[in-house]
Amino acid sequence: MEISAVRNDFPTIRRKEGVYLDSACQSLRPDRVIKAILEYYEDFPSCGGRSVHGMSARVSLLTDEAREKAAGFFGTDDPDCYIFTKNCTEGINTVARGYGLKKGDVVVTTDTEHNSNHVPWSILAEETGIRRRYSGSNDNGEFDIENFKGTMGKDVKLVSVHHASNVTGCIVPIREVAEIAHDAGAKVLIDGSQAAPHMKVDLKKADADFYSLSIHKMLGPSGMGILYGKRECLEDLRPLTTGGGTVGLVTYDSVDLAPIPDKFEAGLQNYSGIAGTKAALDYLTEVGMDRILEHDRKLMRHIFKRTDGIKGLSPVGPDDPDRRCGVFSFNIEGLSPHDIAMMLDKMDNIMIRSGMHCAHPFFLSRGIEGSARASVYLYNDEEDIERFAVALGNVAKTFGNG
Repeated sequence: MEISAVRNDFPTIRRKEGVYLDSACQSLRPDRVIKAILEYYEDFPSCGGRSVHGMSARVSLLTDEAREKAAGFFGTDDPDCYIFTKNCTEGINTVARGYGLKKGDVVVTTDTEHNSNHVPWSILAEETGIRRRYSGSNDNGEFDIENFKGTMGKDVKLVSVHHASNVTGCIVPIREVAEIAHDAGAKVLIDGSQAAPHMKVDLKKADADFYSLSIHKMLGPSGMGILYGKRECLEDLRPLTTGGGTVGLVTYDSVDLAPIPDKFEAGLQNYSGIAGTKAALDYLTEVGMDRILEHDRKLMRHIFKRTDGIKGLSPVGPDDPDRRCGVFSFNIEGLSPHDIAMMLDKMDNIMIRSGMHCAHPFFLSRGIEGSARASVYLYNDEEDIERFAVALGNVAKTFGNG
């Protein structure tokens, strides 16, 4: 499938409903994903893994196929190692709560994490006395491998870092991180929300112990995520939620947890979301992740080229567009990020994000009140970037201090 052909697969783009540059928050969905969700509700709206009738069997088969698709998509061979969650945040919390960390244990993160990979560890520190240690980034927010090495020690039990920043788009070399962490005896959890939609992720090569991501950022339904874990790591991990579906045999006095993946998927699942997840992964496979990465970089280069002359504009993060994973965060002198976003929306129906992007410590530590953020994906084209740049130039010229 050619990138140029995908735009017609997205309903809001077909209807010419503005320029969507907010995919780092949530992506649009193609017809194929929407159809898969509707087919579940129309053709076999039952539960899986419980009843023995034919409709339920279809749901069970769909769930198995979706897990198998995820395993192939991420370069591994054990579908049971893929747990369906609500989102990346739930996956991270599952590891944080289930890993068995205790007082004095050290968790290493970076100083540029999303709140989803910051707040759970802060709460755990308050409750259990674990200790936090931060790997410092450079002035542009880029990961510093030497600084990371300095955080490691035998007291570190877990390293939890993002694969790519949702503010700067900077990519962390997770294979190197895993090697360093494992040498110190620590396990590794990766927040893959920003990276997984934009590049090929081979989890076998990465050697991360856990990898959490949000399907809603990669063409899939809202309320769907995936937590991957190595089999031995998942078997040792306690589930975040328990109840029906997570157990083998239960008596008044004992609970026998089910094997993976069932022990992590309590209650009736989001089966329509699982159907949409499989369809989304099929779609991305057909387009090709390497092609998506190159397309994103082409658009980022075009953004930098077209916004270079806008007075008062300053990017947040590196000036090299190839070092950004589909994200262009910026400020304009004299304007708040929210003003920029609202004016772009009113002027030409251009949709971007504004604020601290759930990465509060990053901005506070740098004395920045926030930023506007334009994020691209496979359905954007150069005409979208042109409209964005022209409107942004008008905003800066009319209302900025540049």
